[in-house]
Amino acid sequence: VRIKAAKSALEINPECVCAYILLAEEECTSILDAEKMLRTGLKYAEISYKKSQATQHQSGMLELLHRRDTNALIYIKRRLAMCARKLGKMKEAIKMFRDLTKEVPAILNALNLHENLLEALLEVGAYADAQAVLAKYDDISLPKSATICYTAALLKARAVADKFSPDVASKRGLTTAEMAAVEAIHRAVEFNPHVPKYLLETKPLILPPEHILKRGDSEAIAYAFFHLPHWKRVEGALNLLHCTWEGTFRIIPYPLEKGHLFYPYPTCTECADRELLPSFHEVSVYPKKELPFFIVFTAGLCSFTALLALLTHQYPEPMGHLAKTVVGWWYVPIQYVLEKLEAVLPCNLLHHLSRI
Repeated sequence: VRIKAAKSALEINPECVCAYILLAEEECTSILDAEKMLRTGLKYAEISYKKSQATQHQSGMLELLHRRDTNALIYIKRRLAMCARKLGKMKEAIKMFRDLTKEVPAILNALNLHENLLEALLEVGAYADAQAVLAKYDDISLPKSATICYTAALLKARAVADKFSPDVASKRGLTTAEMAAVEAIHRAVEFNPHVPKYLLETKPLILPPEHILKRGDSEAIAYAFFHLPHWKRVEGALNLLHCTWEGTFRIIPYPLEKGHLFYPYPTCTECADRELLPSFHEVSVYPKKELPFFIVFTAGLCSFTALLALLTHQYPEPMGHLAKTVVGWWYVPIQYVLEKLEAVLPCNLLHHLSRI
C-alpha cells in the first residue's frame, strides 16, 4: 500500500522527495538501486530546499514548509552516505558525513550525525580524526550517548591496552595513561552499564531494534552490534574492559539514587526496552549489588537475638516457659541417640575413652 501510494504521488508530482525516499527504502532490493533512487530524490530535494529558503520568512506556513524541506534534504544525504559506506566507498561516506555535521543546524544535533561520522572514521582506522570529532561533541553541555562515551573509552584504551597486564598493574599501580583509560571506561559504564556484556560476548547479541532508548538495553545492543569489530581491532582493548568495567559499581554504591558523572540511572528503562526488543530476548537490567552471605547471616542473627531479648524483657514468664519447651524438644532426640549408643557400645567403653 505504501509503495503504491508513493508511485501515485510521483504520477501527480514527479518531484515528490518523500516518495523517492520511501521507494528507496521499501521497494529497492539492492544498495545500488537504493542509491540510484536516492540520488534522483536528492536532485529534487535540493531544488525544493532552495525554493522554500527564499520564501521562508514570509509566513509561518512557508517557514514550516522550509523546515520540512530541510529535514528531507538532510535525511536523504544521510541515507546516501550510509549507502556509500555499505558499498565500501569510505572516503566519499566520510566526506558526506563531515559536510552534514557542518551544514546541520545546532538544533538538529539530536539526529546524532556525528555518531555516523565516528563509526566511519573508526572503520578506516582514522583514530586521530575520531578524537578530533569527540573533542567537539563530547562536551558537558551536549547530550551523551553510548557511542560517544564508549568511543572515548576505546581511544584512551588504545594507548595502553596492548601492554596492559592486571598482575603488573596491581603490583606497581596504574600509570597516568592507564588511569585515564580506566576512568573513561568507568564513565562509559556509568552511562550505559549493559554494553560490556555484549562487547565481551558474555551475553548473546541480537539485531538492533528500529528504535533505541538512551542508557537502555536497546542502545547497548545497537552500539555493540556496530562497534564490536572496532574493539576487537584494538589489541588488548577488550581485556582492559574485562578487567576494569565492574569497578564502576564500587564507585557508585547507590546508582539508582545518586550518580557520579551522570544523573542517577533511570528506573523506567526496563519497561521501555521490553516493548522495543523481541520477546525471546532477556532484557538487561542495572546490575544490583549483592551482599555477601556472611553479612546477611550476621544481620539476621543479630536481629533475631535482639528480638528475643526484647520479648524476654517484656514477657519474662511466657518466654521462660517457651525456652523450657524448646530445650525439652532439643533434649528428646539427643537423649534418644545417647540411649541407642549405650545399647550398642560396651558399657565400659566410654570409661576407657575418658581415661585416655
